[in-house]
Amino acid sequence: MTILDVGEAQPPATDRTAAFSGLRTVKSTHRLNQIDRVRANGIGDHVSLPQLVVCGDQSAGKSSVLEGITGIPFPRQDGLCTKFATEIVLRHDPEARRITATLIPHASRNEADRGQFKAYRREIEDFDEVPSVIAEVGALMRIRGYNDITDGPAFAADVLRIEVIGDTGLQLTVVDLPGLIAVANDEQTEEDVKLVAGLVDAYLESSRTIILAVVQATNDIATQGIIQRARTYDPAGQRTVGIITKPDLINESTEGRIALLAANKDTTKLKLGFFLLKNPSPSQLKAGISLDERKRSEYEFFSSKKWKTLGLDMHRVGIDRLRAFLQDLLDSHIERELPKVRAETKTLLAQTENQLVKLGDERPTVAHIRAFLTGLSMRFFSLTQAALDGNYHDVDFAASKDADDPTSPPRLRAEVHRLNGNFAAYMRDRGQRRKLSEKSTNQAGVDADFEPEPELEEGQLLVTKKEFDAWVHKVYLRTRGLELPGNYNHVLLSELFHEQSCRWTGIASGHITQVFATVASFVEDALLRIIAEVDVGEAVRDITNSKLEASRAAALNELQHIIEDEKRQPITYNHYYTDNIQNARQESLKRSIQKAMGEARDEDWNGKLHVSNTAFDTAKLLASLQKRVIVNMDEQACAEALAGLQAYYKVALKTFVDNICRQVIERHILAKLPDIFSPTVVTSFSDEVLLQIASEPERQRERRRELDASIRALRNSLSDLQR
Repeated sequence: MTILDVGEAQPPATDRTAAFSGLRTVKSTHRLNQIDRVRANGIGDHVSLPQLVVCGDQSAGKSSVLEGITGIPFPRQDGLCTKFATEIVLRHDPEARRITATLIPHASRNEADRGQFKAYRREIEDFDEVPSVIAEVGALMRIRGYNDITDGPAFAADVLRIEVIGDTGLQLTVVDLPGLIAVANDEQTEEDVKLVAGLVDAYLESSRTIILAVVQATNDIATQGIIQRARTYDPAGQRTVGIITKPDLINESTEGRIALLAANKDTTKLKLGFFLLKNPSPSQLKAGISLDERKRSEYEFFSSKKWKTLGLDMHRVGIDRLRAFLQDLLDSHIERELPKVRAETKTLLAQTENQLVKLGDERPTVAHIRAFLTGLSMRFFSLTQAALDGNYHDVDFAASKDADDPTSPPRLRAEVHRLNGNFAAYMRDRGQRRKLSEKSTNQAGVDADFEPEPELEEGQLLVTKKEFDAWVHKVYLRTRGLELPGNYNHVLLSELFHEQSCRWTGIASGHITQVFATVASFVEDALLRIIAEVDVGEAVRDITNSKLEASRAAALNELQHIIEDEKRQPITYNHYYTDNIQNARQESLKRSIQKAMGEARDEDWNGKLHVSNTAFDTAKLLASLQKRVIVNMDEQACAEALAGLQAYYKVALKTFVDNICRQVIERHILAKLPDIFSPTVVTSFSDEVLLQIASEPERQRERRRELDASIRALRNSLSDLQR
C-alpha cells in the first residue's frame, strides 16, 4: 500500500458519490447486493467472490486508477510503493457510515503473530486517518521502513482490509496489490520478488477476479509482466482489462504507438482491449484536484492536436469510459460467476455440516454425556446383535463394496461359521497324532526295530498300518497289569487316546485366537462406524478392549477345563462307540474266517470246496477251520485296543469340536459381545468416568461454535443467492 502524506487533499464527498453512480444499474445493484449480503455473512474467506484487482509493475499508477474507479482517494507518495495487499470492501448502506480497518494474517505466520494480527481493529472517522493506519499495520508486520525498522522484509503477504459502510452506491471488493518487481536490488531482494509475484498470482488465479492490468505508456508493453501473468490465469481473456497510464510522460512522436495499443491494434492484444487514462500529476494532487477537475483535465489532454489526429476511439479514453465499461463487464462477470458461487457454497455447506456431524452431539453437562454415550451404546448393541444374528441387510459394513473384494470387511456370523467349519475339517484330517498314510499296508506283526516315524507337520506323524500296530503293541506291553492273557489293561486305551489327541490343545487354541481376532476387528470397525470423535472412540475402545480380553481369558480357561476333561479316563455313553466296536469285531472275525476257509480249501479240498449238508462234511469243515484259526493272545488284545481307540476317538473328536464351538466361542466370545458396550454398561459409569470418557474439550466446543456460525452463514448465503 502506498504511504500517504497526511496533508494530501481529498476529493469532495459529492464527487465520490457521483462516481459510484456510474457503476450502478438495477440488475447489477441487485446482484451486488446479493454478493454483499453473502460477504457480510462472512463466507468471503472460504468462497471466492467477485472483486476488482488493480495490478501492474511498481509505480505504474495503480492507486490513481483505483481512486478514479471508486472515487475513494488511495494513499500515494513519490518514491514509495505498495508494500502489502489492501482490500477495500465497499458496502452500500445509506443509513450507516463506518470505516473499519482490520488485518488478515498470512498462513505462514506463527500462532502469536496470527493472534496479534487478528486482534487488530481500528475504526476510522475519515480517510485522512488512512496513513496512520498504514504506518501502524506496516510496523505490526515488521516491514522495513516503518517505525524505524531496518532489518525487516520489504513486503508482506498479510492483507489490510478496509471496510467502508455508507452511502457508497456499490457493494464490491477492490484490491490494491504491490507492484511486480522486475529486478532485485539493494532494497528489494530475490525473496521479495518471489513474495510479491506469489501474492499477485494468488489473486489473479481466482475466476472471480476482474484483472485491471495497469501498464505504463513510457515502457515497452511486451516487457511488463502483468500482461503475461493475466494471460496465464485468464487464458480466455474474459476478465482482463488493460489500462494504459502516464501517456503525458512519453517521448515526442511516440503517441502513434500508444494510440495503436489503445485501439488493440498493436502486437500486444487483449480480448477486452485497453483503456487510455491520464492520471493527475503530482502538482494537481498537491493542489487537491477534484474528480470533476480530473475529468476536465483528462478531456483537455486527449483533445489536444497531437492526440486528436491519431483517431483515438474516445469510448476507450478516460476514467468515465472505463467506469462505464466496467459496469457492463461487472454485470456479465457476476452473472457468469454467480452459479459457481452457489455451487461452491453448497459444497462448502455440505462439508461444514459433515464436520459438525463428526464432532458428535453437544454435551455441556454430565446428563448430556450420559445420554450421548447411551445413544452410542444402543447403536453398538443393535449393530453387534444384528451381526451375530446374521441380519446383514440391517447392518452391513460392506454393503457398498464388491462381494469379491478381498479388502471388504467380513460379515461376522458368516466369518465365524467359516472359521468353525475350517476348524472341524482340520481336526478330522489333521487332529490325530498318528495319521495312517495312503501307502499303509495290511501286514500284521511287530517291527522289532521300531523307530519314531517322520513328522508330517508340527506334532503329527505319518505312519503305515504296520507302524501303527507296532506303536499299539509297544504301549500294550508297557501297560500290562494283572489282566489275563488276551485282555488289556484299561490304562492302555487311555494312554493311546491321550497320545493320539495330544494335538487338540494347540489346534483349538489357534482357532480361538483366529475367532477372537475376527471379533476384535469387527468391534474396531463398529466403533469407527458409530463414533466420529477420535478421543471418545479411543476411550470407548479401551473399555471394549478390556472386556474383550476378559472374554478371551474366560474362553481360554474354558478350553483348559475341556482339555482337562479329555485327559481323564475315557468315558462315553454314545451308542456310536458300541456300534463301532461291534462293527470292528465283526470285520475282524470275517477276515479270520475268510483266511481259514481259503487255506482249508487249498489244503483239504484240493482247491475245490464242496460241502454237502451231511454231518460228516460239516464236522470235517469245522475240524479243518478249527486247526487253522489260531489266536495270538497279545495280537488279540492289541486288536481289541485298536478298535476301541478308533471308535472312541471318533466320538470324542465330534464332542470336542462341538464343545469348542459352543462352550468356548459362543458362550464366552460371541454371546457376550453386545454387552461389552451396552446401555447397561453406560449406566454403571460414575460421573467421573463419564467426564473422562466423553467430556467435550474446550477446543472442540469452540470448533463447534465456529462450525455452527459457518453453517448459519452458508445457509443464509444460499438463501440470499437464490433470490
